[in-house]
Amino acid sequence: MARIIAHIDLNAFFVRAEEIRNPSLEDKPVAIGHLGRAGVVSTCSYKAREFGVRSAMPMNKAVELCPNLIILPGDYRFYSTLSHEFKKYIRQLTPLVESASVDELYADFTDIIKKGTNVEEFFRQIQYNLFKNTGLKCSIGVAPTKFLAKMGSDYKKPMGLTIIRRKDVQKIIWPLPIEDMYGIGKKSAPRLKRIGINTIGDLAKALNSKDENVLNLLGKFSEELTLWVNGYGSDKIETEAWDPKSIGNSTTLKEDTNRFETIKDTFYMLASEVSERAKKEGKIGSTIQIMAKDTDYKAHNKSITLVNKTNSEKDIYDAAIKLYEKNFLDLTVRAVGVCLQNLIDIKEMKVQMTFYDYQKHEEESKTKLLINDLNRKIKGSPLKRASEVKKDGTN
Repeated sequence: MARIIAHIDLNAFFVRAEEIRNPSLEDKPVAIGHLGRAGVVSTCSYKAREFGVRSAMPMNKAVELCPNLIILPGDYRFYSTLSHEFKKYIRQLTPLVESASVDELYADFTDIIKKGTNVEEFFRQIQYNLFKNTGLKCSIGVAPTKFLAKMGSDYKKPMGLTIIRRKDVQKIIWPLPIEDMYGIGKKSAPRLKRIGINTIGDLAKALNSKDENVLNLLGKFSEELTLWVNGYGSDKIETEAWDPKSIGNSTTLKEDTNRFETIKDTFYMLASEVSERAKKEGKIGSTIQIMAKDTDYKAHNKSITLVNKTNSEKDIYDAAIKLYEKNFLDLTVRAVGVCLQNLIDIKEMKVQMTFYDYQKHEEESKTKLLINDLNRKIKGSPLKRASEVKKDGTN
């Protein structure tokens, strides 16, 4: 039996968060980001998109296209709080939830939806209740695999709902432009077009016929893509362990980028989420690891071990940025991640002693045992340690 996997994607999340806080921004061209030579659009409202403004666009270009653009620097702590509420709401419906980024997740509803349930009404109700409870808007894709669910949530925005069955793949997915396919990056799409692959359907036919040009271009990734374009692939939701040894989060960027300002904003959000989860679990850790995935999906990892254990947002962010600046500043990335490792319970940390404290405790204990033994032999308690005698010499 095919599973019922949903990909739920918040619509223009950062902008929507600002609209919730300030309703006067609704239906206005708004962009989150920074002005200046290195400033880029993190995300923008659908009104701004009508002027041609897009995520990852240089902010100066965005202002040229839309002179009345309202630019906000972004309150990533507030966004993290709303993200937590979003994911908490979905977890109340099903325990099988996998966080994909700050504004999207996968969820398995197979065991929740009973026979005879109107699937469209079920997910429309989720959209309505999420909006009612949090003010957030989302698009939902429902399918038997994670890839198809992701494609479904991208199919109609905002507040879209697309249900894709395997029998619908050729009708819904194949006609889409190749650049709309999840997993095909900005570099791969032009290369595929140069060899006649203009749509996802073209790619499916080439993969199914084992076209050597396409196979050579895509390498090992072609095996997974073959499953995806035919309606198969992973349907497993990666839930978090109840007692994790590490807490991490990663996100796929809206566009491949090497812009440091965009990367910094993303790491701040990730660090905030990791910190919040660690505090919720009562954990602290000593190692910070970051991941940067390049445009060929190759993951690069670097880590640093701190002197003191922490779950501080600032500590995690500062370490992540230092690692990134030192190792990946020239890399064009598709995804980044942050992980807090070597976790222990905060309660456990509170009862741990330094080696010096432990030695001191042992010496004091031995002294007290000796005094007690002497007092028993003389049948009284006249002997005390100096620390037990008051400064005036009295007991």
